[in-house]
Amino acid sequence: MTNPRHTSPAAADVATEAARYALLRRLAVAIRHDMMAHLQPISMTGEVLQRRLRVPEPDLGQVREDVTRITTFSREAVQSCLDVITWLTPEVDRAVPVHSVVGETVALLGSSFGFRGFNLRDESAGADWLVLRPGLRLLLPACLFLLSDDAGPPADITITAALSEDRVRVLLSLEPAEGPEGVLNDPPYRPLARAEVEALARAEGIDFDVAGDSIGLRLPQARAGGSDAEVE
Repeated sequence: MTNPRHTSPAAADVATEAARYALLRRLAVAIRHDMMAHLQPISMTGEVLQRRLRVPEPDLGQVREDVTRITTFSREAVQSCLDVITWLTPEVDRAVPVHSVVGETVALLGSSFGFRGFNLRDESAGADWLVLRPGLRLLLPACLFLLSDDAGPPADITITAALSEDRVRVLLSLEPAEGPEGVLNDPPYRPLARAEVEALARAEGIDFDVAGDSIGLRLPQARAGGSDAEVE
């Protein structure tokens, strides 16, 4: 007897969810690095504070400074961790400027791509058109992985944004560059397939096209309003 609440999803949905899982596995390395970058200063400052307190007469001024640093680092770490969680559990219908998503994606993945010999270039400054954050935040990393998996380092990947026929077009272009090939050759987990990225784009209502070493994404503009955001 089949429980209607546990009906198996369609094959296409299963494939899309498999693609989401593969993408999250690829993002996990960068997410871990980002979290550690904010947590390590707390541990290091705590060790310094412990050494200061071991002396017979601690310098209370220095102790107060260390405590203040730990408090500041802790607040920054909490905010960072809360934001990182949104990569795993997106805020539905949140509308943000295009350049905001591009900037946070480059900030998250810049170091890991650099280790692989790829330089991410954010040229989306001034792209203030609003889009739904969850969709672009999902597709942008997927497209970056797809481009870098198919091409060998060293290379530059440039991200631009423009308005085209009332829709926002985000373009990712890869160009070979001179420089080191990177210290990490094989991507963690497994490469993403083009069909998987296409499936993610369809699920998010984003147009996806590939031309040589470039990938284009076309998104509808969105209206500000949090959970009440509406697509134009």
